[in-house]
Amino acid sequence: MNIKNEDVRELIAEIPEGHKHIRTTIILRDGTEMTFQEATIANLVRAYISVKTHPVLSGTVLRGVRLDDRKDGYAEWQLLER
Repeated sequence: MNIKNEDVRELIAEIPEGHKHIRTTIILRDGTEMTFQEATIANLVRAYISVKTHPVLSGTVLRGVRLDDRKDGYAEWQLLER
């Protein structure tokens, strides 16, 4: 799926009532809705900035990994560089 700006009807970034973290919902013109948790968007931004600002890096891959041994407060599932 390749989503262009003209495909997006609305993008909503908000902290829902009763929550602490941002949720971002993208609503496409065809009615499709995708809601992303804050960590997912943060990882997307991290990957984007890494590629955009690195002097020679032309791409990166983040993979979903389940971590048993992690820092306090960190989620069990993380997106990490390969």
